[in-house]
Formats: sequence, structure tokens, C-alpha cells
Amino acid sequence: LLVSSMVGKDRIIFATKEDHETPSSAELVADDPDDPYEEQGLILPNGDINWNCPCLGGMASGPCGEQFKSAFSCFHYSTEEIKGSDCVDQFRAMQECMQKYPDLYPQEDENDEKSSKDLEAASMEASAAKEEEGSS
Repeated sequence: LLVSSMVGKDRIIFATKEDHETPSSAELVADDPDDPYEEQGLILPNGDINWNCPCLGGMASGPCGEQFKSAFSCFHYSTEEIKGSDCVDQFRAMQECMQKYPDLYPQEDENDEKSSKDLEAASMEASAAKEEEGSS
């Protein structure tokens, strides 16, 4: 006897010993080699940002996802001599949003600019990787 109930967004299923003795009929779905997000990294081949990249740690979703996307997009596409110097307002909005949700976005005491530095590092790594691909 399987009992299923919904608690919030989670689904809880209780199974008996007999349920576990029966071979599974689950079918595994092969990875789609044409999935544009599969193992593409932070920057897609066309130069767009891969918002589904696990490297973003889910920052593109959640209550401050739009502010994060705005700030990171601005930084990524910035053409200023000091990259991202034109994105101060977007990063400030993202930081203000994150401060409203300290449980979801813990603040670093020793470095309040950690998130923007992480973004800069990720963007620089992606740019370097893209340049390496282009030179081979």
C-alpha cells in the first residue's frame, strides 16, 4: 500500500517492504544531447548567459532572482573601461533585496562585496574559457 500526501511543495510517499521487493518499472530517460543548457557552463556558445548553470547556485531564481539577473547581465555585457562600473545601481538593488532575506542570502562579515566579486570572477573565467575555445 502506497500512501502519498502533499506537504508544501514536497511529496511524501510511504512504501511497504513488499513495495521494495517488486522490481522497479521506472524508465530512465537518456540525456538530450541537443539540450542547449546541458554542460554548457556559464556562457552559452552564442554569448548569452546560461541562467540554468549550476555554477550560479540558484541565484537566478528566488526572491532576488530578477535583481541578480539584472546586475549580472549588466556586468557581463558592460563595455566600460572598468568592467561593470556602469552597474552600481543594479548591484545595489540586488544587495538591498538580499538583505531582506538573510536566511537565503547569508551576508559575509569580512567582505560585503563578496557576491559582486564572485560574479566578476565567474565572468572573467567564462571570458577566458571562451577566448581559449576561440584560439584552438
